[in-house]
Amino acid sequence: MTEIEQVAARLRAFAAARDWESFHTPKNLAMALAGEAGELLAEFQWLTPEESASLGEEELGRVKSEMADVATYLIRLADVLGVDLIDAIHAKIDEVDKRYPPLTSR
Repeated sequence: MTEIEQVAARLRAFAAARDWESFHTPKNLAMALAGEAGELLAEFQWLTPEESASLGEEELGRVKSEMADVATYLIRLADVLGVDLIDAIHAKIDEVDKRYPPLTSR
């Protein structure tokens, strides 16, 4: 079992223990994912590019927490839909690689 599969199983059990499966519809999970992505974005909203690349310990802690929220909802959504997230990522990279070849995409 991959680490993502282990996390998905843990999240599945977490939701089941709280009887949250009825709330974990694809629509609701996608909406929660978008909300968490917005919270991640808010951590960078008024930073310069330089500031965003050199976060302090406190700021990095908040960013890591928001990144975890985004990843959690994405993994849960993939699990509910039966999507192999790693396969989907590789397929997307292959698609973008064909669309933007290195020599012509600089």
